[in-house]
Amino acid sequence: MPMTASLPMYNAPGMRAVNTAFWTALSGLLREEGIEGVPESLSFERPPVPEVIGDEVLFTQVCGYPLQTVYQGQYRLLARPCYDAAGCTGSTHSAFLVARKSSPARRVADLRGQRFALNSLHSNSGMNLPRRMLAEVAGGKPFFGEVLETGGHGASMRLVAGGGADCASIDCLTYAFSQDHQPELVEELRVIAQTPPSPTLPFVTSARTGDATVAALQRCLYRMSAEPRFASVLSGLRLARIEPAPQAEYSALLDHARRAAELGYPVLA
Repeated sequence: MPMTASLPMYNAPGMRAVNTAFWTALSGLLREEGIEGVPESLSFERPPVPEVIGDEVLFTQVCGYPLQTVYQGQYRLLARPCYDAAGCTGSTHSAFLVARKSSPARRVADLRGQRFALNSLHSNSGMNLPRRMLAEVAGGKPFFGEVLETGGHGASMRLVAGGGADCASIDCLTYAFSQDHQPELVEELRVIAQTPPSPTLPFVTSARTGDATVAALQRCLYRMSAEPRFASVLSGLRLARIEPAPQAEYSALLDHARRAAELGYPVLA
């Protein structure tokens, strides 16, 4: 079975060149390590939240929350990125609760009863983090008038900007990359609030990947982070550095779900 590589989480139109540059650098280092079967190119068709992390996956990036739910036992953590963008601190990121610029809403409570655009029920930034925030003000009752599942942050932003929904929770990196590559997508939006922080989206490989290959992937990622010749490759993806990814920090994402349930708000609604 041919191995695959992808960077589906931050893959907006206009980002193909910077994602390709990242893989060209990483795959070159992997070949220097003697890893066989390294994909020549990224798979740009892989969805942000696939059904499974298959045995063929050599390298990809995944939202941290489904790693604790639907992807249990399917992956091995490789490393985590640290980004240079608003909403990021060190190895954490957050999400922005956004509305249209013309919206009268000025705080989270003002969004009660409105239409919320949700990228995925498995999303950390689109569902888990805002659920935790909203649990503080929902009073154990449904908060929104309607929740509309869109399939992606870009679609959520377009729906809000076009008036089909009133608000959404958008990964701060998606928001930053949209400002970089699709400014028209965010020019009609305004940030209402910022969610609690969580670990950035990690790089992973299939659970079937052997120890030697995992170690080689990690060495190559850390080399990219440390060697000056890769600085422009990293800056194209707003990467400040790449560091180890402790499993315990990603497991802690379930704490947000538990606390929301304790507050009587187990489902974003």
